[in-house]
Amino acid sequence: MLAVAGSVAGCSGDDDTPDPAPTSTPTATATPPTPPPRATPARVPAAAACYRLTYRQAVSPTNGAPAVSCRQPHTSQTYAVGRVDNVVGGHLLAIDSTRVQEGVATTCPDALGEVVGGTLEDQRLSMLRSVWFTPSLDQAAKGAAWYRCDVVALAGAEDLVDVRGSLAGVLATTEGRDRYGMCGTASPGARSFERVPCSAAHTWRAFSVIDLDPGRYPGAQAVDEAGSGCEDAAAGVAADPLDYEWAYEGPDADQWAAGQTFIRCWAPDPA
Repeated sequence: MLAVAGSVAGCSGDDDTPDPAPTSTPTATATPPTPPPRATPARVPAAAACYRLTYRQAVSPTNGAPAVSCRQPHTSQTYAVGRVDNVVGGHLLAIDSTRVQEGVATTCPDALGEVVGGTLEDQRLSMLRSVWFTPSLDQAAKGAAWYRCDVVALAGAEDLVDVRGSLAGVLATTEGRDRYGMCGTASPGARSFERVPCSAAHTWRAFSVIDLDPGRYPGAQAVDEAGSGCEDAAAGVAADPLDYEWAYEGPDADQWAAGQTFIRCWAPDPA
């Protein structure tokens, strides 16, 4: 019986029935994995750019105005861009948190002098100021964590000077100090007093500063006593040291808290 089984297999060639066509099993094609989504990098401001901002825009915490050519009239010039320190103990701080904002409010003014040049006194006697910006809450939610420092020149209480060219090193020159120096339309104690750049019409000029001891606000009386030192300073710049006017401008408690820990001495400007 086992041999029969072998013979049947051997006689299969005598059968007129064709062999069934060979079949192929389709090979499954592997589907490539879907690449993970890529986050769009948070946009960072240009490190050297100029803007045509209004005073209100300049003192706002965020700014989305487009840059303009620094060769054209502008009111704001970026001098530093960096990353905010918003991670403390492994926790991410909100971009508008007090700690983050106070850090930027210290970093930007501290770096201004290296850009505009001159001495610390030159900076205090000028109309140049540092302003700074951080991302909006929506930008921060998308990963933005930068800060931007700009320099502006005040034209008055709530106005900015139209600048042409760069303000870099401007206070290192006599021309720059005269153009952007701090002058007044009257004596600081007068009702008509308005702070203006010395390139504008003026009658008085801030010519010196007296530093006060850092720490807590010393009080109005201590500021008044220190301000008397401006009398001798004014005599040194007066055409007639026996006949001259002088005035001083000392910080109140709010100005002290904002960082003004010095007195400005004023005198009539014959220019």
